[in-house]
Amino acid sequence: MKNAEKEKKRAEERSWSLHPGEAQRRERNLTTKEQQLLAKNPVVTEQAVFEKPELRRRAFYSDRHCLIFHAEVCQALEWLKQAGLYVDCIVTSPPFYGQRDYGVERQIGLEETPYGYVDNLVKAFCATRDVLKTTGSLWVNIGDTYWNGRGEHKGRDHKQQARRFGLRPQDRPGDGRLCKNKQLLLIPHRFAIAMQERDWIVRNDNVWVKPNPIPDQVADRCSMSHEYVFHFVTQRFYFFSRKAVGRKSARGTYMPPLDTWEVPISKGRPMHKATFSEELVRIPILATTPPGGVVMDPFAGSGTSLLVAKKHGFRSIGIDIKSEYCELMRDTLRSLLI
Repeated sequence: MKNAEKEKKRAEERSWSLHPGEAQRRERNLTTKEQQLLAKNPVVTEQAVFEKPELRRRAFYSDRHCLIFHAEVCQALEWLKQAGLYVDCIVTSPPFYGQRDYGVERQIGLEETPYGYVDNLVKAFCATRDVLKTTGSLWVNIGDTYWNGRGEHKGRDHKQQARRFGLRPQDRPGDGRLCKNKQLLLIPHRFAIAMQERDWIVRNDNVWVKPNPIPDQVADRCSMSHEYVFHFVTQRFYFFSRKAVGRKSARGTYMPPLDTWEVPISKGRPMHKATFSEELVRIPILATTPPGGVVMDPFAGSGTSLLVAKKHGFRSIGIDIKSEYCELMRDTLRSLLI
């Protein structure tokens, strides 16, 4: 047996022969070479774990390839943790600050201050670490917003009706420091820095450039046409398939994808106007999910991440606090024919 094969076998034996939770802890003590080999060949979650009865009982919907939970994020993550279900790729777009009112209690996005919003986001994503494999990746799409401070918007904006729902957080009087009239809050990078301070590693702040953005009705600044997709990991070595998403050269080799993605915005679906574009989640899912792996979206909304995962043969987990969105996800997945 070659040395590399011996190292791989030893890494697997030291890690995956243990209880899943213990395995996650022990993996961090593997040698550098063992970590590298495990990152290239992650051991995917067993189907028996994915289909545990206690998870199916709590699920809003379940089949052999998908679990949907109608719950607050941290509650559903605790269920997954108790069941020992670990995921390979988390890709999501949480509610942006002050952009929409989803009409449910404990929703994220309507905190009184940007600081409270960032704190709640970081709390939720740090909880995902308990179910993310050490070789896994977290991708977060997040946009920015301006502080207005001029009170409730009285006019009608036909192009942005979903964003005009009364007194938004940023419409209130500010603190005169960060929260003051016309201030761009820089929320995406405040969030990323807060994640770094909690021991996450930022690999990229990919820029999503929108060729068809919703027009800004402004006269004294440039119109916004981009958002960010941050790529986070927990350790130096993790699974990444450059070939699955790379740019093929004339010599047949693969260059990594660029960190600037030009992707049209989604037109939305009935019941959900802030949907992911399928193309936007393609690179995260294909690059960081091994064959037979598990993709999770903890703010699943319309279920685009689950849909793309199913199309490419991966299993998936969706979590959402709004029951109507869980119904939408379920119906979309049932209608998909592969």
